[in-house]
Amino acid sequence: MSLSPRMPDLSSLELLVDTAREGSIGAAARLHGISQQAASERLRAVEAQVGSTLLQRTPRGSRLTRSGTVLVEWAAKLLDHAHELDNAIATLRDDQAGQLTIAASMTIAEHLLPRWLVQLRQGSTPPTINLTATNSEHVAEAVRSGAASVGFVEGPSAPKGLRSRSVGADELVLVVDPSHAWSRRRTPISAAEIASTPLSAREHGSGTRQVLELALAAHGLELVEPAVVLTTSTAVREAVRAGSAPAILSRYAVESDLTTGRLVEVPMAGLDLTRTLRAVWAGSATPPAGPVRNLLAIAIRP
Repeated sequence: MSLSPRMPDLSSLELLVDTAREGSIGAAARLHGISQQAASERLRAVEAQVGSTLLQRTPRGSRLTRSGTVLVEWAAKLLDHAHELDNAIATLRDDQAGQLTIAASMTIAEHLLPRWLVQLRQGSTPPTINLTATNSEHVAEAVRSGAASVGFVEGPSAPKGLRSRSVGADELVLVVDPSHAWSRRRTPISAAEIASTPLSAREHGSGTRQVLELALAAHGLELVEPAVVLTTSTAVREAVRAGSAPAILSRYAVESDLTTGRLVEVPMAGLDLTRTLRAVWAGSATPPAGPVRNLLAIAIRP
């Protein structure tokens, strides 16, 4: 039995559900990578197709009508099943190709994933692994586009439009080389001093920089232009060791240098620079079966 012409396509239903979740057509349009005008036209087409007004549009956003609420509840269930089917198809394709495609933020890619992947490879049918190390913003883009089956990010919050699960925590620390004046400081560095000091920093889009900027913003402060901007934590660490400006980096990235004295940790006052490390994927609330789920089980192990 074929579906009636009243049945909207899945992508249009997904746009409607995201509009309800985000509270505005513009926000949902950004998640789908289309213009607000295009999203609005698609939603009006859904209303015409269904034969009922689904959204009340106001200058402050959009909210569901009674009919819209009913449709979104049913559509959300349908989309969950559709995502499960999509993930099942992806798993079949991955199984056939023996591939697991991962995108991970620099800290996780350099300091945590190698151990996880060794354990994953010890399974009975280890997949061929393709890993891209990049910043958290680009990781989210890769997972949304389907270029990566799973991603790992570090930052203040989970990326919008993706499912996520915590796989650990991390702390950012302020480090200098031993000859720097701050290495002899007896009092902690204040948030204002950090904000006004040109640092050796990661690029925009990195989880490390996002956490620092948000922590400073909580004090009404904004980071001045960095002394140098580099695209990996390793590069920033090596620059500081060579005498560059101070840096705020993951403790994972500098732990051995702090132990050997090649870098010095400088205490900070009034800044919460802890962050959650997350696995992210697209689709249903349950991670895709197969290599992705197996990897996440390893990652969340104590």
